[in-house]
Amino acid sequence: MNRTDYVHIVECPRDAMQGWPTLLSTDEKIHYLNTLLRVGFQTLDFGSFVSPKAIPQMADTREVVKALDTSSTATKLLAIIANVRGAEEAATYGKVSTLGFPFSVSETFQQRNTNSSREESFERVRQIQKICSGSGKELVVYLSMGFGNPYGDPYTPQLVSDWGRRIADLGVTTISLADTVGLATAEQVKSVTSEMIAALPHCTIGVHLHAPRGDWEGKVRGALDAGCRRIDGALRGIGGCPMAGNELVGNLPTEELIPFLRNEGLLAPLDTTALAQSLAIAQRIFH
Repeated sequence: MNRTDYVHIVECPRDAMQGWPTLLSTDEKIHYLNTLLRVGFQTLDFGSFVSPKAIPQMADTREVVKALDTSSTATKLLAIIANVRGAEEAATYGKVSTLGFPFSVSETFQQRNTNSSREESFERVRQIQKICSGSGKELVVYLSMGFGNPYGDPYTPQLVSDWGRRIADLGVTTISLADTVGLATAEQVKSVTSEMIAALPHCTIGVHLHAPRGDWEGKVRGALDAGCRRIDGALRGIGGCPMAGNELVGNLPTEELIPFLRNEGLLAPLDTTALAQSLAIAQRIFH
């Protein structure tokens, strides 16, 4: 389990749930998340401390986290936050080890997603990093629209690297490149991820990729070839950002990513029984 070349899988039920059109009950979420905690994923992106008006599906995150059983798992709980107030609240939960902040290289999407400019959001990252340092939490910054955007905003790989450097200079050591609306090609994933890894050798560079069903393998291959060893996914490939203003493009399907990584020799051991149970629950609640 200590091999450094295993891929760190971040399972993202929060991303799957947040845009789901049918409101899921708190009990359903707790049952699903507790089953996922038994699988052995390195990180579980379980919920978010954000405005319930913006993301109604996440309005019960406080109740959910209190009911999660982390007593017999090494899986880290990650919560998404969008402002300092959310970070302060998330940091009070001992079960939550990681906070995730979406920072967009697209000005339009940053306004849509967090109602703030990039510079305002950068200042939030600075303050949130201080909160994390003071409370023993890790901060992961997602570079949203990291491979382009549908709004016509300026985009270059250099822009991504420049923001990555600024964020890393604040003490953030994990940055995830997010293909928020599934625009990236496999070649682009490889080139942009390679550039980020080279520019920030002291940081862990992950990828949070979105792709239509059946069109993910090339992107994952590109990330792996670039040296990336942190990949986000969600069972059944459900997910997407409801704040992007377009049709949701799904996450990488974890149940397909797992055998792919196993064949590459990059998969840490998982509890296959708990995985099958989790997939059965996902098939029931996401239908």
